[in-house]
Amino acid sequence: MSLLHSRSWVREAVRIIEADANRSADTHLHVFPLPAEWGVDLYLKDESVHPTGSLKHRLARSLFLYGLVNGQIGPDTVLVEASSGSTAVSEAYFARMLGLRFITVVPRSTSPEKIALIEFYGGECHYVDRAPDMYPEAERLASECNGHYLDQFTYAERATDWRGNNNIAESVYAQMQSERHPVPAWIVVGAGTGGTSATFGRYVRYKRNTTKIAVVDPENSSFFGAWQTGALDYSTGMPSRIEGIGRPRVEPSFVPGVIDEMFQVPDAASLAAIRVLRERTGHWAGGSTGTNLFGAFTLISRMVSEGQAGSVVTLLCDGGERYANTYYDDAWLAQKNIDIAPYLEKYREFLVSGKLAPEA
Repeated sequence: MSLLHSRSWVREAVRIIEADANRSADTHLHVFPLPAEWGVDLYLKDESVHPTGSLKHRLARSLFLYGLVNGQIGPDTVLVEASSGSTAVSEAYFARMLGLRFITVVPRSTSPEKIALIEFYGGECHYVDRAPDMYPEAERLASECNGHYLDQFTYAERATDWRGNNNIAESVYAQMQSERHPVPAWIVVGAGTGGTSATFGRYVRYKRNTTKIAVVDPENSSFFGAWQTGALDYSTGMPSRIEGIGRPRVEPSFVPGVIDEMFQVPDAASLAAIRVLRERTGHWAGGSTGTNLFGAFTLISRMVSEGQAGSVVTLLCDGGERYANTYYDDAWLAQKNIDIAPYLEKYREFLVSGKLAPEA
């Protein structure tokens, strides 16, 4: 295909992706019910309502636009990714929209529900046994088919315009304008690529807001250790059981300098929190939302103890239907030796007293 025809195809591809964004309304900002006398409000930005059902829809759109405008994606490009699930679901959606072949490298432990969604959108799954093997295998496949490695873990923080342009941070602040505490005291997010925390952290500094950024990290992940020690080569080499967040190595998109506080969250705490979320709000969310809630509850407990009024915002990252046979299945929890009962008790007590018992 000639350069002229290729440029014409890229223009049309960008139009198609922008049209999809215009058809999608902004995601909801839900209120989590807390006692009014606490003076603290908790909000959940519901990213599960995107067309592909998760926060990763935003990332996938940004990665596709980034590849298109950089000349890396053309009408015959084979697209390759390394993903634990939700990013690949969203990328498969956009690849099908543009008529492009999409292959994702996934761990065998990825939930069957996510695999089914990737394949529903026309994506192909290439399996590895160990999470760290995803990266070199994706690079190998892209080279072998002369394709483009989308590489969410490298490009997440640079593909999104952190100054605004309808990014998630700008959206949150617009939706908070009429609330009683319109400038959040804290925004709590997990780290998967590091792109979301980078976007929020840069945006609040750029807008000169007083909001602080807290990042939550699940068991086995490397981000918390890297932030704590300052060693960006910190690695656990272990996979996370909380899909969508946590990495065996520190990813290039992780920007520790924009983070004010980090929490390492036990998997049992994450999975108990999504049960409590469903009890109290009816919303059915994935495990990474539970990790976020642990961080939010911890900060709210501190605010109540110190008599500090304000708001806390976190994310509902994806829907719980993707985890019906894992996180919401008591038999699966027992098989994995995950006991959520102590955390259910802690959360229920916290929602009455405002005091969250510290980790042992």
